[in-house]
Amino acid sequence: MVRKITIKGVEKEFSVPAVTYVDKEQQPNNVVNLEFYYWFSKNGKRDIGEPPAILDSNLVEFSRVQIERFLQNKGYLKAKVADTIKVKKKKAELVFTAVEGPMFRIRKIQDSIADKKIRDLYMVNRPRFSHVQPGARFDMDSLAYDRDEFYLIMKRNGYFDFYRQYINYTYDSTFRSSVVDLKMIIDNPIGKQAHPIYTINNTLITVANSGGRIKGKEDTIQVDSQFRYVDFSHKFKPHTVIDYVFQRKGQLYDIDKQTLTTSRLSELNVFRNVPNPVYTKLSDSTNRLDSKIDIVPLKQMSDRVEGEVLFNSGQYGYNVGNTFTDRNLFRNAAILQIKLNWSVLFDNGSSATNPFGIENQDFRIGGNLIYPRIISPFDFPILGKYGVPHTTFSTNYQWFYQYGLVQRESFINSVTYDFAETALKTHSITPIDIEFSRGVINPAANQLLLSKNLYAYSYLIGRTIFTTGSQYTFQYNAAKLLNTYSNFTYFRGSLDVGGNTLALLSRIFNTPKDTLGEHTFAGLAFAQYAKGEVDLRIYRSLGGERQLIFRLNPGLGVPYGNSEDLIFEKNFYAGGANDMRAWLPRTLGPGQFNRATFYGPPGPAGMPSAGDSLRTKLKYLDQFGEVKLISNIEYRYKLADDFFGSILRGAVFVDAGNVWRLDKQPDDPNVQFKFNNILQSSAMDIGTGLRFDLSFFVFRLDAAFKFKDPQFNGSQQWVLIDHFNELFHSGPFKANYQATNSGDTYNFMQLNFGIGMPF
Repeated sequence: MVRKITIKGVEKEFSVPAVTYVDKEQQPNNVVNLEFYYWFSKNGKRDIGEPPAILDSNLVEFSRVQIERFLQNKGYLKAKVADTIKVKKKKAELVFTAVEGPMFRIRKIQDSIADKKIRDLYMVNRPRFSHVQPGARFDMDSLAYDRDEFYLIMKRNGYFDFYRQYINYTYDSTFRSSVVDLKMIIDNPIGKQAHPIYTINNTLITVANSGGRIKGKEDTIQVDSQFRYVDFSHKFKPHTVIDYVFQRKGQLYDIDKQTLTTSRLSELNVFRNVPNPVYTKLSDSTNRLDSKIDIVPLKQMSDRVEGEVLFNSGQYGYNVGNTFTDRNLFRNAAILQIKLNWSVLFDNGSSATNPFGIENQDFRIGGNLIYPRIISPFDFPILGKYGVPHTTFSTNYQWFYQYGLVQRESFINSVTYDFAETALKTHSITPIDIEFSRGVINPAANQLLLSKNLYAYSYLIGRTIFTTGSQYTFQYNAAKLLNTYSNFTYFRGSLDVGGNTLALLSRIFNTPKDTLGEHTFAGLAFAQYAKGEVDLRIYRSLGGERQLIFRLNPGLGVPYGNSEDLIFEKNFYAGGANDMRAWLPRTLGPGQFNRATFYGPPGPAGMPSAGDSLRTKLKYLDQFGEVKLISNIEYRYKLADDFFGSILRGAVFVDAGNVWRLDKQPDDPNVQFKFNNILQSSAMDIGTGLRFDLSFFVFRLDAAFKFKDPQFNGSQQWVLIDHFNELFHSGPFKANYQATNSGDTYNFMQLNFGIGMPF
């Protein structure tokens, strides 16, 4: 078996890439891939893992020649490579020793371009793309790059018939001083004095039925002087397609506009197959091109059901969702989505009043109508150069129920515009967002809250309020998040402002105040607030498919004017599979909030106290804040190329952060955000995970462990260090926690299952 490859005599810059020129079957095995092969492949009957790299002297010789050619292409024109095979205990080491010789540099560059127009085009553009300069190393890869770049320039300027083979290089390396004289040659077509330049003429667009067939006889519509349109599916208006054809009559043929047309028509998400346009030269001497675009639509209707199940320390629940999609409403590629989601969490039996009953449930139904253009009272151009713009009309209803505490319902209606400023910058603007929310508290629970002086909780979850607002989101480098291992920075910033229009109207019309002294509009109190959030990620490649990611996710919400508190739904929460992974959602913070201390000691055995009851009723609702600061560091690496049809990747991570209250709370001062107390009041977890990459989606499994828990004080916060022996077993720490928290258990580890990367 080949277990090692050694490259000698090669400059450090080229020693690593030189290894890649060794034949794939002679590359040492990844240990994990090899073990998977032994365990699961049944001697190659299944395509799992990778077979052992068995020494083959013919492939070693082939690899030697490839490395030698690689060095010669990099300017070492006299390079020679020898190979040696060392075998010990059936393990082979391949040693490739190079004698590079002198490195050749370019002394001068000449060109021979017969067509004057092309020479002018080359001279104008050469400084923008060329990697070949006098004094630089003679590099065949740089010559190939220059040829490809100028080929594209020709294709952008009307030269439809131009091919890469017209561009050739000759060089003279017979000089003794290790220099090369280079000449670039662009030939004319045989029998012609110049390369022809083509312009666009007429365009025929044909839409097949969803099965890809063209049946029957359909009328061809002459839309304008350029476009003819025939639709065998009877589903699309002509301008649905024509608006995203960027090659216009009379323009020079441009390969970029051809690609742009194909990309944007595909992004409409209503077509299954959008090939490149087919061009036909007119038989006259006008150098014009007729184009034909053949499109196959997707099925118009689809329905998707999704679900997940949660198990945690005896608690269990499920989440079921259904999404119905009509991809071509009104025959103009408008997409209608109707979504339903129902999630239920069952009690683990610890509550005497509700054993194994529903602890909480959340039902949501909503509809989105998405147009592939900007719809407004103003005349906007088709902003399709960098992506298809969208206008989304959205309406949503949510009903939330917490056993023995509250029923909340909310209505949200909005209009949102999404568009791309450049290939890297995208904007999302919601000029109008109308939200109405109402809570109905269980009378007994409300009395209990008031008796414990928790009026703020009663007010927060039981108030009826509405507001109108606006949101804006900016993203940078979002496109690079998809399977990219380069170095880049991703940024997402959002701003949500509400209530200012209603505040202005209430002053103009001098509307009355309610019993709490808040201004009303249409008889209801309204909220004023500003909320901002940032998601900053730095991705660094460590070679191959290894990557280090640092993420910082701060947020701040500020009530003002007509509000002293944020709307319940606008607060920040911590925990879950995408930030603090060792905590369940809504179970961390704010600050050093400790539920056992806050609600008081439990009652005698079999006789729950008022604090016990509140502790149970407010679970998942009392740990929120107006300030959020989450940070994550994750190292990602590849484990195996083929694990039951997926690429298996691993991850190691550290999460740190929390949420805090903005103002000091009289009932619990330890929850307020203070710069001098960030470290003391922050949580930390560590963990590892697996990612099963199936190309069309990634299935993720993370195991996270609480390392530092801010609900405790001083050195007691380092729970994993102090109580490592109780990681998977019961002990005095877990027993004391359960006794002081009304039967709730303390879990060091949290498993998270998910689709896609956490960030």
